[in-house]
Amino acid sequence: MKRHAKVNALLLLAVAALAVIPLLFGLGDHKEEPFAGADAEAETAITELEPDYEPWFSPLYEPPSGEIESALFALQAALGAGVLAYYFGLRKGRRQGEARTAARAADGSVADSAGSVDGEGTASDGVAGRSEGPAASDASQA
Repeated sequence: MKRHAKVNALLLLAVAALAVIPLLFGLGDHKEEPFAGADAEAETAITELEPDYEPWFSPLYEPPSGEIESALFALQAALGAGVLAYYFGLRKGRRQGEARTAARAADGSVADSAGSVDGEGTASDGVAGRSEGPAASDASQA
């Protein structure tokens, strides 16, 4: 087994343990809602300490049920994960493209006249005055 596969397996095992251990040991059984979020916990603590406390702000939108609230939270998390994945993928792709360009430049294949790209972004076949880009095909038809 490769080192990366071992690390991935250990990480997967750790995540599974984090999800299962609270259920096995009954953590939170003494509470009315054992797996309530931090917001609900904070609201309960504040109400116990200061019964006359009034919040400074009210929510812009109050979902009709907890299930819808959870679904909206999951959607928000998925969108955030998608944005992060896109960003990191874009960075990796740019880095790989720069590495390929540098490797080609080191090999001298970019300076090769056959199949090179001229300054205007059109492919040139190495013959002076002849290029095979869209402008060249329009000019030859005129």
